Amino acid sequence: MELLNNFLYSLIPIFVAIDAIGVLPAFFMFTQGLKKEERDRVATQSIITAFLVTVGFIFVGKAIFQALDIKVEDFMIAGGLVLLVIAVADILRVGVIRISRGATIGAVPLGTPLIAGPATLTTALILVGTQGVAPVILSVIVNILFAWVVFLQADRIVKIMGVSGSKAVAKVAALILAAIGIKMIRLGLTGILK
Repeated sequence: MELLNNFLYSLIPIFVAIDAIGVLPAFFMFTQGLKKEERDRVATQSIITAFLVTVGFIFVGKAIFQALDIKVEDFMIAGGLVLLVIAVADILRVGVIRISRGATIGAVPLGTPLIAGPATLTTALILVGTQGVAPVILSVIVNILFAWVVFLQADRIVKIMGVSGSKAVAKVAALILAAIGIKMIRLGLTGILK
């Protein structure tokens, strides 16, 4: 019974941190123009990456941060800068910087830092201290599987919206991605200045 309670206490914060619905517009943006099989492959790659990064971080994150003298705020600023550069490149259609729609977009930036970003990693690390390792990992699994289902259904959502609608969503997603990047940088800088 205690395991179930700890799982439920972990489930919602990790759901909010992963924010699969919020990441969906970015998924649209990065997979725009891909065939269904390729989009599904990117979705699977992003989920596997997010899971491995999050679980790995649960076990070694604190030790790595201490060994390298990295603060959570530093991590947030770095993740924010990566997202900002990706978003600006997409908005401006900078050919050299533009991310290839191929092999690695599922791992970076979708798997990390979008799904397994600073919010997910720090939330998981904090919850392990209060709820225990097993309930947190179970919560991560459930939430990441939910994100996977959302991404696999992205094709249907695009069909409903049409090509023009999906292109518009992709551009708005790039702006939202830039805003998320700025927010992460702001929160990191605020934390450092405190």
